[in-house]
Amino acid sequence: MYKLPLELEIGLRYTRSKRRKTVGKRDGFLSFISGISTAGIALGVASLIVVLSVMNGFQKDVRDRMLSVLSHIEITAPDGLANWEALATKVAHQPHVIGVAPMVNSQGLLTRENVMRGVSIRGILPSEEARVSDLPRQFVAGSVDDLKPGSFGVALGAQLASMVGAHVGDRINLIVPESDLTPAGSMPRMRTLQVVGIIDSGHYEYDSSLAVMHWKDAAALLRLHDPSGLRVKVDDMQHAPEIAAQLSEVVPPELWISDWSRSNRNWFAAVQTEKKMMFIILTLIIAVAAFNLVSTLVMTVNEKQADIAILRTMGASPGLIQRIFLVQGLAIGLLGSLAGVALGLLIALNIDVIVPAIEAIFRVRFLPRDVYFISELPSDVRLHDVLTVGFMAFGLSVLATLYPSYRAAKVQPAEALRYE
Repeated sequence: MYKLPLELEIGLRYTRSKRRKTVGKRDGFLSFISGISTAGIALGVASLIVVLSVMNGFQKDVRDRMLSVLSHIEITAPDGLANWEALATKVAHQPHVIGVAPMVNSQGLLTRENVMRGVSIRGILPSEEARVSDLPRQFVAGSVDDLKPGSFGVALGAQLASMVGAHVGDRINLIVPESDLTPAGSMPRMRTLQVVGIIDSGHYEYDSSLAVMHWKDAAALLRLHDPSGLRVKVDDMQHAPEIAAQLSEVVPPELWISDWSRSNRNWFAAVQTEKKMMFIILTLIIAVAAFNLVSTLVMTVNEKQADIAILRTMGASPGLIQRIFLVQGLAIGLLGSLAGVALGLLIALNIDVIVPAIEAIFRVRFLPRDVYFISELPSDVRLHDVLTVGFMAFGLSVLATLYPSYRAAKVQPAEALRYE
């Protein structure tokens, strides 16, 4: 029958020791402290995994919703893009490009009755828009095909339409920054539009400010003869910066090329900074649990001095004594890390069920739509984060065992047995 090495057998026995009548209450107390140390490490690991998964999910969800409305790459011209069809054909034949469409972008002021809202005007070509965004599939009323040139129809974001009280068929007024010179002086340019569609992208920022028109109507409103640029969709949005750099070599140098990561750099940089700070803060929880492990092992060493002395008199080397307490500390650290990973994965993978249940029980709303980019708490579990957290917790546990095990190895048998 296989028998465990002596240090492994004794170390594991100390880890799971329970109160016995022949020994007294002290072993039971040490076992309780060991359990608290294990639970502390497990909770720290679970908390860190859940927070990192939620941060990843938040970033991924917002990014995907943003890119369902925005472009992977935009090619813009200061004064309009003449001969845009030829350039669009040229760009469409470049590697990794799967869609190209013209665009017109501007800002304006939408008014209806006594309500005024600032809007982002977007001119599109309905027949080509599906190639570069998910906008045609986000119409909850009307259709992208209702945006016909010359009709001056407009599709509004769902939240924007609700703010101004507009429905399909209603008329609204749109004021643009360009002005007309009249006998009374310079007057803002205004046009009455008819609402032909409602868009719901799931992204509050865009749903509350987006006004979509046919690009020819938007250009006419802005007194442009050509679209202001091209929208480009690529096969892998993660490589959009590299593809944008390649496109800069085939388009005229006076055009400006921007990818989605550059256009929203501040937002994504802020999310990455928050993720790093949360990682550091929650790592301190695991560090506190590791310090708790130090105190647990020191108490164990003090309580087991008589046992250590007896083992030394029987021929056990200081190295063997040190390995006994290393085994005990590593067992607590490994068990806590594994339990934390399991608990963290359980919560992170079911966050879409747990959070709505808590909201229903306590009648609270964690992510109001009018405050946050999204209204549901997402989760994106990544193997790299899970492994990093697990190994880091185990590594801190290893460090926490070094001093107590070294102290145990220095116990002198004569001193320990003097009052026994």
